[in-house]
Amino acid sequence: MPEILVVEDADGPRNDLIDYLCLKQYGAIGAADGAEARALLAQQSFDLVILDVGLPDCHGFDLAREIRSRYGLSCGIIMLTGMGGVEDKVEGLASGADIYLVKHASLREVEANVRSLLRRLSETVTVAPKPAHARPVTDWRLEDTSWCLTSPHGAQVQLTATEFACIAKLMKARGSAIPRQDLIAALDRPSMRYNERNLDGLISRLRRKVAQFCGMELPISVVYGVGYVFRPVAA
Repeated sequence: MPEILVVEDADGPRNDLIDYLCLKQYGAIGAADGAEARALLAQQSFDLVILDVGLPDCHGFDLAREIRSRYGLSCGIIMLTGMGGVEDKVEGLASGADIYLVKHASLREVEANVRSLLRRLSETVTVAPKPAHARPVTDWRLEDTSWCLTSPHGAQVQLTATEFACIAKLMKARGSAIPRQDLIAALDRPSMRYNERNLDGLISRLRRKVAQFCGMELPISVVYGVGYVFRPVAA
């Protein structure tokens, strides 16, 4: 199930959009300002962020730049705002938005753009080049304090709390398969209840993210009828 964060300070429009997206089988939660959005983005990964520009504590363009800088192309950004001028649209797209919509767009139009962008993200994975002077590492390494995953070639990717919990659980198993329900139990939070569809979506986002930042595939495989296994191939 694709996970979407809706960042909008107005309660009515935010809740209407969340309800509509959930009706269309997306996982959607909301944030009323930039601080709440940053906290959620640090805790869990999202496939897409729908972002208002006029937030009470920050500018949506600045938040878009932060999201793009931290998560690269693995997270889609749709701006949904009342600022419909040409210069606003140009700056919004330049700040990292994939799509710029004005607020008179219907819920159906917003969802159609969500579906289109998610399809493009699933079809295109940008693989980063391997660092030319990376410090040699013999295996994948997970940093407990910084939540960074380091590839065998020395490339690093910053993880969210949920991504870290998932990778840590799999890596500690040392090549043994982890049942889906055990992974779901490790990921559950009061603000986010996981199920098998959420888990599959998280693994998919992790694969895209690691491919982009580390230049190689994340060695997580499906074990039919069981769950997932982290099993690196010798470099």
